[in-house]
Amino acid sequence: MFTDKEAVQILSSIKDSGSNRPLLELGWFENVSVKSSKLIIRLNLPKFALSQRERIVSEVNSAFSKVHEITEVQFEISNSNNQQEIGQSGHGEVASLQSIPGVKNIIAISSGKGGVGKSTVAVNLACALSQQGYRVALLDADIYGPNTPIMLGVSDKTPIVTGEGAEQKIIPIETCGIAVVSMGFLIDENQPVIWRGPMLNGIIRQFLYQADWGERDFLIVDLPPGTGDAQLSLAQAVPMSGVLIVTTPQKVSLQDSRRGLAMFRQMNIPILGIIENMSVFIPPDNPEKKYILFGSGGGKLLSKENSVPLLAQLPLEMKSIDEYDEGLPIVLQYPNSLTTKAFRNLVMSIIENIQYQVK
Repeated sequence: MFTDKEAVQILSSIKDSGSNRPLLELGWFENVSVKSSKLIIRLNLPKFALSQRERIVSEVNSAFSKVHEITEVQFEISNSNNQQEIGQSGHGEVASLQSIPGVKNIIAISSGKGGVGKSTVAVNLACALSQQGYRVALLDADIYGPNTPIMLGVSDKTPIVTGEGAEQKIIPIETCGIAVVSMGFLIDENQPVIWRGPMLNGIIRQFLYQADWGERDFLIVDLPPGTGDAQLSLAQAVPMSGVLIVTTPQKVSLQDSRRGLAMFRQMNIPILGIIENMSVFIPPDNPEKKYILFGSGGGKLLSKENSVPLLAQLPLEMKSIDEYDEGLPIVLQYPNSLTTKAFRNLVMSIIENIQYQVK
């Protein structure tokens, strides 16, 4: 007679597509029981994994189609799913976060909308931290718009991938003193990424856990704009030292930034501070002058409303625009620019605001 224990043994091969951990270990299968020739399984998926339900059901049915003693697999949906808050696991407890071996601090760079210079902040912050002697890695988690390789001048590089399956490792590209992983390394320049949530969740977790990051004081994560799957995947996967919210002084940017900040607060992620980008324009022929192009006071207002520090007000210089074409971040190419000085001050503010271990 086919037993519950044998059924559990087969189910142990079904894994989460993101972390590659068995669903039994995660508590997503409950009350596995065999009654006559019927197998009954209660599914208790956390909200961020609900998009995997069809795949899980299909894999379970396929696995038990080879078991002659089982003629029917019946799934029950746990009622606790409707009561879960973001950041909780399927069995009603706080989801366990899995740290990345060798990585001491993870800082996310987020923005409510696109076009505010979030990737510029992520790249230059990573380089500025490296210049201060820290071991730094950069994960470009903007899967749909991976610009980091272009900004670092390594868009023609391809990372080495070793091993297979759960043992597969991605070797980051080393450039500008940092280690980089990006979707931009794995697709053609003009190739669109047309993915739904489960695939996005899977690739982000693969980048987090299957990249060979080595020993790093900081992993900077460049998130896509908005409050979607990428943000949830990161927040529910790894413990973070905090998040930096990038905005411009414009009201429309400010409103979107409020939503992003509120989302991270809801998930109990520390808000390290606000970065106001494009605060003023500094003309190259008259660096003493400053022109307000996109309004003013937005960063200060967001900071005051949410009782978080305004860590930097970054100017818009022609030098920072040129870095996109030349593939070298401004903090490396123009060490004496006002923007570079602002990033150095930003590094000092971040170090003062987080608990960290140095090498």
